[in-house]
Amino acid sequence: MLTLVTGTTGQVGRRFVPRLLAQARPEERVRVLVRDSARGEPFAELGAEVVVGDLRDADVLGKAVAGVDAVVNVAASFRGVPDEEAWAVNRDAAVELGRAALASGVRRFVQVSTGVVYGTGRGRPLTEDDESRPGGAWWGAYGESKSAAERELLALEGLDVRVGRLPFVYGEGDPHLAQSLIWAKGWAATQRLHMGHHVDVAQGLLRILHAPGIAGRIYNIADDAPVTAVELHQLNGVEIPQELYSRTDPDPWLCITSTERIRRELGYRPLYPSVYAARDAGAL
Repeated sequence: MLTLVTGTTGQVGRRFVPRLLAQARPEERVRVLVRDSARGEPFAELGAEVVVGDLRDADVLGKAVAGVDAVVNVAASFRGVPDEEAWAVNRDAAVELGRAALASGVRRFVQVSTGVVYGTGRGRPLTEDDESRPGGAWWGAYGESKSAAERELLALEGLDVRVGRLPFVYGEGDPHLAQSLIWAKGWAATQRLHMGHHVDVAQGLLRILHAPGIAGRIYNIADDAPVTAVELHQLNGVEIPQELYSRTDPDPWLCITSTERIRRELGYRPLYPSVYAARDAGAL
């Protein structure tokens, strides 16, 4: 089995690939797509094949998927990029990758997506059967383009597509936890963020990749304990702005997801069920 992984130099991809390689059997190989050879060297040292090129280049896609059995598309463009780039990477390139995979005979395609695709909350934890609803504080080109990519990939006849929707990811030196204060400083004190540690994101994606008979299924990946804006400040050792206590949370269930499906169907159990468990283990 040969698995292609894209987005390998991002925060998720660079931590996922070593775990994919570590659990690979002798007959299983991993190929990574990177934009320059220097960024591929750490993966090559771990035993991965390296293809150099841009995900948006059709010729590169053909080379990347040649002989591949499975694809894990981690690539994403967000946070501060122009809307045009978000659409080009998150939807257009993802769909073209899916088409190239289908043409090449790839058996399995894992699309890494986001809980942001849900849009507004529903007054309860969001489930995979909930439709995307534009709106909410985090809706925009990122969420909309990822939602469109899911729809178009799942509609590709003949390709076994499965989707993993990620929470706010942190841990292992990832700066995301500190960056959460960019938003949390303007939230209400009780406003919550649903998170997942890198080790559990990798666990969830590996389960989705290897599980038989789940074509077309979507799975939320997250921990068990969303944290409030107050807790985010405390975790970062930052003084809590008093104005947080005078604000009202406009959507208390925004991006709070249910993990019942991935638990029941794939046996997922977070190693770090809360950020506090990760902190106590020295895994932040």
